[in-house]
Amino acid sequence: MAIHALEIAGLFLGGVGMVGTVAVTVMPQWRVSAFIENNIVVFENFWEGLWMNCVRQANIRMQCKIYDSLLALSPDLQAARGLMCAASVMSFLAFMMAILGMKCTRCTGDNEKVKAHILLTAGIVFIITGVVVLIPVSWVANAIIRDFYNPVVNVAQKRELGEALYLGWTTALVLIVGGALFCCVFCCNEKSSSYRYSIPSHHTTQKSYHTEKKSPSVYSRSQYV
Repeated sequence: MAIHALEIAGLFLGGVGMVGTVAVTVMPQWRVSAFIENNIVVFENFWEGLWMNCVRQANIRMQCKIYDSLLALSPDLQAARGLMCAASVMSFLAFMMAILGMKCTRCTGDNEKVKAHILLTAGIVFIITGVVVLIPVSWVANAIIRDFYNPVVNVAQKRELGEALYLGWTTALVLIVGGALFCCVFCCNEKSSSYRYSIPSHHTTQKSYHTEKKSPSVYSRSQYV
């Protein structure tokens, strides 16, 4: 029962992490306007994402424009785009593998050992995906903080951490925890299977005892002869 609960919790966290990874990838709020010093035009809010930048005016109208060229982006956004796309694909593959490894799934047969290894693979992929999400999010955040405190950078070009970065950190944590739960499920299955095979059942013990009792020894047969 506990193993089944761990499987459900891991699958739920993995699904949430997969949705969060896709959401972070498409969200434009990676970099947002910083209203500091003379930059107090609060009725215009600038958002910069991996695929487009947006201008929101007075919380009423928003205009977005897709980037014309990949090479026009900064190195951190270029790397973040590739890593987040890879993380989206990896999270989807891990989620599908986790579904195939569930005990309630019949398409992979009834071999619990095979399902346990499938869940272990899904858990490892989930953990790797969490690390892959964590790298670009932290990289972009570091670049934003570095430019924010750099006196050479113009005030109008300084940005703050956007909502996508906070969601990315949360998503990475959820993916890692979900993968760890699947790894725990594999360890629990291995311990239960080793315990089951190490201790003989009561029925087998009684059967062997009666067999030994009914079969006479060679010495007793020689006496009867």
